Amino acid sequence: MNAVTDLQQRMLRAHHAGDNAALPTLYLEAARLREAQGEVDAACFFYTQAYVYALDAGDDATAGEARNRLKTHGRDR
Repeated sequence: MNAVTDLQQRMLRAHHAGDNAALPTLYLEAARLREAQGEVDAACFFYTQAYVYALDAGDDATAGEARNRLKTHGRDR
């Protein structure tokens, strides 16, 4: 199993299990992966999801990182 497939499976498992505490970091991981691949639009989608799930979970560190990356790409002012 490659890293992307593994990440997708972990995300799906977290969603199905209602593991809202895991979702922010999983989406952040997906965003970083897409950003490293030069896929800024896809990365920003995942940063947005990480931000929303982090706010919901009270994960201030992940929310801050996701918001900062969105700002860097001009997606949040």
